[in-house]
Amino acid sequence: MSTTERPRILVVGGGYVGLYAARRILKKMRYGEATVTVVDPRSYMTYQPFLPEAAAGSISPRHVVVPLRRVLPKAEVLTGRVTTIDQDRKVATIAPLVGEAYELPFDYLVIAMGAVSRTFPIPGLAEQGIGMKGIEESIGLRNHVLEQLDKADSTTDEEIRRKALTFVFIGGGFAGAETIGEVEDMARDAAKYYKNVSREDMRFILVDAADKILPEVGPKLGQYGKEHLESRGVEVYLSTSMDSCVDGHVVLKNGLEVDANTIVWTAGVKPNPALARFGLPLGPRGHVDCEPTLQVKGTDYIWAAGDNAQVPDLVGRKAGNENAWCPPNAQHALRQAKVLGDNVVAGMRGFPQKEYSHANKGAVAGLGLHKGVAMIVMGKMKIRLKGRLAWYMHRGYHGLAMPTWNRKIRVFADWTLGMFLKREVVSLGAMENPREEFYEAAKPAPVPAAASKPEEKAKAS
Repeated sequence: MSTTERPRILVVGGGYVGLYAARRILKKMRYGEATVTVVDPRSYMTYQPFLPEAAAGSISPRHVVVPLRRVLPKAEVLTGRVTTIDQDRKVATIAPLVGEAYELPFDYLVIAMGAVSRTFPIPGLAEQGIGMKGIEESIGLRNHVLEQLDKADSTTDEEIRRKALTFVFIGGGFAGAETIGEVEDMARDAAKYYKNVSREDMRFILVDAADKILPEVGPKLGQYGKEHLESRGVEVYLSTSMDSCVDGHVVLKNGLEVDANTIVWTAGVKPNPALARFGLPLGPRGHVDCEPTLQVKGTDYIWAAGDNAQVPDLVGRKAGNENAWCPPNAQHALRQAKVLGDNVVAGMRGFPQKEYSHANKGAVAGLGLHKGVAMIVMGKMKIRLKGRLAWYMHRGYHGLAMPTWNRKIRVFADWTLGMFLKREVVSLGAMENPREEFYEAAKPAPVPAAASKPEEKAKAS
């Protein structure tokens, strides 16, 4: 039993599902009915569809994240990790950021740990690659790219210059195509302020193992996206992969070799590997195996949803696809979280569970300022949009989907200011090592070798 007088609902993860499910539970719950505890290593939720725009400087990084304690004032928010779960005792082990790990009893459990970057044992990837799963990586990429322009503008070494101005992106899904589109846009704008760097000096390369990019919007719009990027000077290599990138020397399976200081990895995601330690039933790819009600199979007090869950797609199965599963995207995560929240409250009260069923509404993607693709599904009809109109659809949809009015207003304010003011192209790379300058100023001055051994000096005289 819980150590509190009321039962505890433990939410593991504060991303899309964790935040929205906790909000839904708190909204539906009676006063004092239960304690809602959210555990996450970060004290904020990141709205990942905006990471490419944050990398390009179109949105302030603070406006892309939602502070959990502010949005969930009635919940208990713990900053740390759940390392193990004892289902027999209904106890989770919490490892806080500092201090000793401790046990936390619970009565109901929500698994919302999301996904991590799916990587492969490619030589050099861990040392050279930059991911795009968090706001830290997004801002780090922005600073890094602008630093490369600084280097190229200041050096006389042609080899260093060429390596600095080569940017390789691995993965042509939403994250990869949107990020390369936004970063290329930013670099093109930034080049106007460098005397020795032009867009023609830069080399942008997009690589994907599939035979198309942006599969989520369909083959026609995917082909348009490819042709659009190529028209902007982006080299797109499909049906190939990266063999190695040791010291920035990129070798592709198709034989292309190039030196690059910037290697961005967006080649898909996988469920959080920590799930393997929780004793839950997992699918073949490591997802928590769930019923259509989002209850974990074989349990009546554990629910899961989002990127870390394998949820049957009832709409697809009714259409004849018996092996249809809900894809790991924000559209499903947001809607699953609401059903999950309702089912947790219903389960706590002994009421029947509701099955999750949601038809695909389409997909939108931005490829830089005023450029995008969109596929809107209305029943059996699909509307395909491209260019500026699709870009408006992309911004409108995600702007309204952003949690809380506070963040919605801030994001739209950033966009409005961007219509009248030029894009900021300053690098703040020193933020990654903010104490370096102070350390250099404060560290003791080295003692001269001649003065370090006065007794030897005396003997010599």
